[in-house]
Amino acid sequence: MSVETKGLVLVTGIGGFLGRHVAAELLAAGYEVRGTLRSMKRAKIIAAAIRSADGATNGKLTFATADLLSDTGWTAAFSGVTDVIHTASPFPSKVPKDENDLIAPAREGTLRVLRSARDAGVRHVVLTSSTAAVSYGSGTAPFTEADWTDVNSPLATAYYKSKTLAEQAAWSFARESGLPLTVINPGMILGPLLGGENGTSVGLVRALLIGKYPALPDFRVPVVDVRDVADAHVRALEVPEAIGERFIIAGETLSVKDIAAALRRDFPAYAGKIPRFVLPNWLAGIASRFDPGLNLIVAELGRDARVSNEKARRVLGWRPRPEADAIRASADSLIAAGLV
Repeated sequence: MSVETKGLVLVTGIGGFLGRHVAAELLAAGYEVRGTLRSMKRAKIIAAAIRSADGATNGKLTFATADLLSDTGWTAAFSGVTDVIHTASPFPSKVPKDENDLIAPAREGTLRVLRSARDAGVRHVVLTSSTAAVSYGSGTAPFTEADWTDVNSPLATAYYKSKTLAEQAAWSFARESGLPLTVINPGMILGPLLGGENGTSVGLVRALLIGKYPALPDFRVPVVDVRDVADAHVRALEVPEAIGERFIIAGETLSVKDIAAALRRDFPAYAGKIPRFVLPNWLAGIASRFDPGLNLIVAELGRDARVSNEKARRVLGWRPRPEADAIRASADSLIAAGLV
């Protein structure tokens, strides 16, 4: 006789840094998981990485082929699904030549998943957005869920626009269709890798450890551990009061200098490679012309990026671990994977 599960959750973007942790958290919480992949080539590697997480050895884990940019495969992927966690979205390491190359897939992909969810009659959709959809409008720090990014702001990069427009489209669709929706807005996600690849955010820790940067930009960002982001998604799925709400999932706002200092303290063997000098903003502006990564953030150097997580604590009972733990776990897993 099969063990009773809490349901079958479809996880889009299951091969990504966050998607793997969300799948592991769901399995540990008693759900079955089906992940969507554009191709089955890496399904076994991804499955092994997810199963390596604490508590994720039990529960059924399967995969379906579906692409956010195509209608093919989604009906089959949604067969028997009770809930959806939509984590999939493009995250660039440099500014795209045409911002619509980022915006269109994010928006259209989100709507494709939501339409399929409505047609399948799922009970709840949890969508991964970002503080990028919160913090770049007329509001002031600390930003809350009432704040929205203004896509016409000079601070709104193509990525920020893509997250904002995709989330706004999702809310419009949910209102019109009656689809139960919750949105999670995480800050910069650090923490342990599941498998040997690092995403863009953990890539910052790697760049610091290998001495890629001669100096540090005065860039500040709210930080959160990937395990706590995954936990927030599962909590959002299980708390009825979460339906119709968005939640900022992030802790303290740290500068790159703060992150570098934490790495120097906890990983003294790498201290000689980690820069100490903070680049003056005017000089960073010049350097950004030659550095695609710096070009992504140059407009907001020195900006107050603090956010409030009070709502997530109050409604979801969410409690993040210290930011230092997330930084340390990022570095530990990069070292263990041979990436530094």
